[in-house]
Amino acid sequence: MAKGRRKKDERNKKVLILGGSGFLGNAIYKELCNYFDTYGTYWSARRSFEDNQQFFQYDLAEDDVFEILEKVRPQVIISAVRGNFAAQIQAHRHITEYLLQNECVLYFLSSANVFDAYRQYPSYEFDKTLSESVYGRLKIKIENMLLRLPQEKMGILRVPMVFGNASPRIKEIKQFIWDNEPVEVFPKLILNVTSDDKLTQQIHYLVNRNKTGIFHLGSQDLVHHEDFIKEVVERIGNFNPIYKRVYTTNEERYMAVLPKDNKLPRNLQFGYQDVIDHHITR
Repeated sequence: MAKGRRKKDERNKKVLILGGSGFLGNAIYKELCNYFDTYGTYWSARRSFEDNQQFFQYDLAEDDVFEILEKVRPQVIISAVRGNFAAQIQAHRHITEYLLQNECVLYFLSSANVFDAYRQYPSYEFDKTLSESVYGRLKIKIENMLLRLPQEKMGILRVPMVFGNASPRIKEIKQFIWDNEPVEVFPKLILNVTSDDKLTQQIHYLVNRNKTGIFHLGSQDLVHHEDFIKEVVERIGNFNPIYKRVYTTNEERYMAVLPKDNKLPRNLQFGYQDVIDHHITR
């Protein structure tokens, strides 16, 4: 196929981002909108989204996702939606019905929390999920729903803690520092991390190459939470913050999702230091 023809075909690919007004959803929209025919949903009434013809208002608890799907007729759905847990499950049930009836693939943003009951080692793509948290169990329930689909219909994207200048975590840390409030660190927690920029580049690759299956989208290496946060604070500025060291266990525990079977190309792999050096600024 000629290169120009392929670019035209990709531009015509319709992508719908559920939760497109949220932190991650909007970052994904900004990454994809110049390459695909990209749409998003928003919940709260904000002029920037109301005036954007590519965005549809969608209340997870009140609206049927079928209505949005019928309007857009996407070939790709990216679920970054948040909100009422029961409503999320119902929406994804309807999405799976749409997937079975249409030429469409769903990328679901899951979480490292699907493994939060395992503490002694990092988790890989095909490890059994088990969670002690309500949030983790929600993600597992939706994952299990998707795993019953043909693999070419779905991508499960497990994501660790997300940092980056616009991220809620970095904004919170900055606010604590400015207010002279303690910044919580977990000395016994070992994790991997990502940034909004790194994550959206990886998702762009998966959508562009029609990759499906289970992917762990985080740094290739691990770091203690306390060490990482202290390096982040040093990067933000010359501060003397108060640290509150929180011990949930006497032993080291892992909250890390590492890739083993479904590794991305080398140019999309990164270490936790890259997140600090290139995605955290003063």
